[in-house]
Amino acid sequence: MPEMSVVWLRLAAALYGLALLQAILTLLRRGERFFPYALTAFQVAVVLHAVSFVEHSVALRHLAANNFFETASLAALLLAVVYLFVQWRYHFAVLSIFIFPLVSLLTLIASMGAPVSSWSDPRVRSAWLIIHILLILVGYTGLLVSAEAAVLYLFQERRLKRRHAAGGILERFLPKRLPPLETLDRLITRSMSVGFIAVTLGVIAGSSWASVEYGTRWISQPKIVVSLITWAFYLLMVFLRLSAGWRGRKAAFLSLTALGFAAVTWAAHVGLRPLLDQ
Repeated sequence: MPEMSVVWLRLAAALYGLALLQAILTLLRRGERFFPYALTAFQVAVVLHAVSFVEHSVALRHLAANNFFETASLAALLLAVVYLFVQWRYHFAVLSIFIFPLVSLLTLIASMGAPVSSWSDPRVRSAWLIIHILLILVGYTGLLVSAEAAVLYLFQERRLKRRHAAGGILERFLPKRLPPLETLDRLITRSMSVGFIAVTLGVIAGSSWASVEYGTRWISQPKIVVSLITWAFYLLMVFLRLSAGWRGRKAAFLSLTALGFAAVTWAAHVGLRPLLDQ
C-alpha cells in the first residue's frame, strides 16, 4: 500500500474516531449537541478515505479489494457514503449510533493492513493487554446485567398480565415484588449502553495490540474473528434497542443471544494468561 494512502487512511480513521466518540456520548445521553461537529468530522473523513482508496487503486491499477484489509476499507467507505446520503435526504440522525462505530472500526482494521513497529517496551505490551481485558470484562458485566434485567422484565410483565396469578416453577424462586417495568427497562438500556461502550473500546484496544503483536496475520486469529462477530451483534442489539424500540421479549432474546456470543468469545480467549506471563 502506498505510503501516502496509509497516511490518508489513518487520518480518516482518526476523524471517524471523533464520530465514534459522539456516538458513545449519545449512548450516555450527552452527545446530541455534538452531532453537527461529529458529522463534519465524518464528512472530512469520507473525503480522506476516498482519496486513500483511489490512490491505492491507481497504484495497483485495479480496484483495491484484494484482501481482507482492502475489502474492509471499501466496505467502510461505501457504508459512510450511503449514510451521508441518507442523512442528507432523510435527516436520520439516530442511524449514526450504528454507522459511526461500524465505519470507525472497519477503517481502523483496514489501516492495520500496513505493517507497524513492534513493542518498544514489554511493560507497555502487558499494560495494553491488561487494559483490553479489563474493558472487555466491564462490557461483559454490562451485558450480563442487561440480560438478567431483561429476564426479570419478562417475568414481571407476565405477572402483571396474569394479575399475580401463580406462575411456573421459576417464578416461585423470584421475589414476590420485583421492580416496576419502567425501572427494569431503564436498567436494560443503561447497562447495555455502558457495556457496549466498554466492549467497543476493548475491541479497539485488543485489535491494536494484536496488530503490533502478530503483524498483518492478526486478523486470521480465530479468537479475534469471534470477538469481532460478538461486537457486531452487540452493536446490532444496541441499535435495535434504541432506534426500533425493541422491548420485552425481543429485548430479552437479544440480550441472551449476545450473552451466548460473549461466552463463546470468552472461551476462545482463555489462553490470554500465558501471553501475560511471557
